[in-house]
Amino acid sequence: MKKISGIAKETLEFILEVSKSSYPNEFAGLLQVEDGIITEVLFLPGTESGDSSAMLKLFMMPNMSTVGSVHSHPRGIIKPSVADLQMFGKTGHYHIIVGYPYDLQSWKCFNAEGEERDLKIIEG
Repeated sequence: MKKISGIAKETLEFILEVSKSSYPNEFAGLLQVEDGIITEVLFLPGTESGDSSAMLKLFMMPNMSTVGSVHSHPRGIIKPSVADLQMFGKTGHYHIIVGYPYDLQSWKCFNAEGEERDLKIIEG
């Protein structure tokens, strides 16, 4: 497992904006890291989004390294569902859920087992 020191503030702000623009549907992507900081969101072709779920087509993932996933919960509940936990186990160790109203206080990071973990916001 790669050691992650945090998420770039501009990356988190991008995630929040994509979540707002996708509302009332969920959005989902994969997280990439550079120098120990989450800096990129990878969108997979064929991802399906609805008001209660977003389905990543993991077989469409290019040969790239990811450290986890990110997705939105339009109803504002920032807690992993059973489906989230199944996906977490396949995509890495850092999983961000953002909830409505999609501001800097409405997100959390979880490990692959769904336990909350600290993730520092790193100013650019």
